[in-house]
Amino acid sequence: MHQIRRSVCPLDCPDTCSILATVEDGRVVRLEGDPEHPFTGGFLCGKVARYQERVYSPDRLLYPMKRVGPKGTGRFERITWDEALDTVARRLASVAREHGGEAILPYSYGGTMGIVQRNAGHRFFHRLGASRLARTICSPAATVGFNATVGASLGPDPESIVHSDYIVIWGQNTAVVNLHLMPFIKKARRAGARLVAVDPYRNDTARLADLHLCVRPGTDAALALGIMHVLVAEGRIDRDYVAEHTLGFEALSARVLAEYPVERAAAITGIPEEKIRSVAREYGAARAPFIRIGDGLSRHSNGGMAVRTIACLPGLVGAFAKKGGGALQSTGGSFAINEAYVRMPELSPPTREINMVKLGETLAPDFRPPVKGLFVYHSNPAAVAPDQARVLCGLRREDLFTVVHEQVHTDTVDYADVALPATTFLEHGDLYKSYGHLYIQKAEPAIAPVGEAKSNLEVFQLLAARMGFDEECFGETLESQIRGVLDVSAPALEGIGHSQVADCRPHRLRVEAETYARGFPTPSGRLEFYCESLARQGFDPLPRYEPCFQEEEAGQGALHLLAPPSKHFLNSTFGAVPSLVARAGRPTLLIHPDDARARGVRDGGTVRAHNSRGECRLTAVVTEDTPPGVVVAASVWWPKHSPEGKGINHLVSQKTTDFGGGSTFHCNLVYVSAGSGRGDS
Repeated sequence: MHQIRRSVCPLDCPDTCSILATVEDGRVVRLEGDPEHPFTGGFLCGKVARYQERVYSPDRLLYPMKRVGPKGTGRFERITWDEALDTVARRLASVAREHGGEAILPYSYGGTMGIVQRNAGHRFFHRLGASRLARTICSPAATVGFNATVGASLGPDPESIVHSDYIVIWGQNTAVVNLHLMPFIKKARRAGARLVAVDPYRNDTARLADLHLCVRPGTDAALALGIMHVLVAEGRIDRDYVAEHTLGFEALSARVLAEYPVERAAAITGIPEEKIRSVAREYGAARAPFIRIGDGLSRHSNGGMAVRTIACLPGLVGAFAKKGGGALQSTGGSFAINEAYVRMPELSPPTREINMVKLGETLAPDFRPPVKGLFVYHSNPAAVAPDQARVLCGLRREDLFTVVHEQVHTDTVDYADVALPATTFLEHGDLYKSYGHLYIQKAEPAIAPVGEAKSNLEVFQLLAARMGFDEECFGETLESQIRGVLDVSAPALEGIGHSQVADCRPHRLRVEAETYARGFPTPSGRLEFYCESLARQGFDPLPRYEPCFQEEEAGQGALHLLAPPSKHFLNSTFGAVPSLVARAGRPTLLIHPDDARARGVRDGGTVRAHNSRGECRLTAVVTEDTPPGVVVAASVWWPKHSPEGKGINHLVSQKTTDFGGGSTFHCNLVYVSAGSGRGDS
């Protein structure tokens, strides 16, 4: 006998799929998409469809453990939950007493995107007076840049793309990372829409497009400014819309006409002049052009301004007022929920903030004041954090007490003093919003916790009790917190409260498809070509192009490294799914034939990629999918599954973006040579 349980994918993906889990004898045996969800439409990606392999993985943590070997060796012995909780509480209290609460750093990110479970540790660490983590590794530059132009990440509704006649996917491999948008794009194309992909290499989405603009990495703003030049110079703009709904057009017009002629844009971007002119004219003539802005292009040092610049394009042609038109970076701002209710920052005065991108720098012995306690949950920094050599050096510190609450035995677990088993989304309840569609949904546990696993919420409430935190909030139930999150007065949530989401079905927000049709949530109420708030922060108030920062590696033979997501993984989540690891094969480096010949690299051979931060070894894929001067390493592989235990993030800098302090995963230079350096050619 089997049962069907409703659930929601919790992973860091814009699709937030609605799931039907088939359970037999208390075990999940199959996961399928829920056909009742209007956006995710009854199918799952090939990763989540295999998620039960992670639930029952041989790598699954089943009980608490304490370290018995050197840090990094992954040697542990089993202990009870009482011993584990007592140890963690005692050690954290000791650190706080001797060094102050700020000597404790919580480190978490997107292992779960559930509103309560993701934020469950915040109350505890705020009460403890710990350092606050700036969770910036993904998309802050894109969010800040987009919002500088239009005010908030509100939409338009992704489903409205079916009404577009000209679709530009800019800096996103949508067919892999936003898969459920593709049926809407395909429907628009069947009705005659043209699809253009802007990306620095030919990925799965670029292969599907009518036109691929292979822009040089980090030059997206220059391309957008070149397109603006054509639109303005040739009068291909909606002057009524510009006059009524935008701010600063005259200043923008003067800049693009004087500083960004098509010839200059072509020289910067590598896109031929005639292609820039053609795309600009097509965009200007389109009835309802739609731009899907990906986070990838924001992971350059100039990424925030690049996204801001692209977001200005719909303002010139009035696309935001047209059904099926506009620009979408995220729908996250449409969810007017109260996440601060879960986090409760008021439990302590503000403490120092530490950027998660700079974990390697933060864990260094000379960092002041030093970090003496590290608590990692729903994140795997030993695989995903930049500048891995420095991160691992910090994690090896004997004077650093490290707790890892995790579902499977990741590389980060290897460095824990205490490892705690965590539930998966199928074993706990939560409420889920999306940053890629407009539906909110609650989920109940589909199965009982595997082994002795406990949820984030339960662990932090148990620790709070042991630390003597007697505030009522530390005993608040999941259901009560969901009520608090939804107890807001906002038009988008009208009629959507705790009693409505209790059915565990998707509920659409009460928002219009043309989100900005009634104005923009900017200080001026208009789309801001000229942004005064940027000027006050010392930035150029107008869109502009600045080259990516130059590294010390910028010598002869250096190649530009891109590290996009692998189609087989999602961040590092699926490193514990054997079938996906097998399908992915080996860590690879895409390299152009000209660059391969110049370095003696053969297809299928081992290559050494290195720079001043470190090195790793990968299998070469010689292909014209990547242009000369650019190499691509899809990630994130667990280091323990990589040659010599070193992943691509050994080569990635801790430098941050222009806006928001984001990561620069796509803004690094490397050298590549044939062979492993150990006789392998």
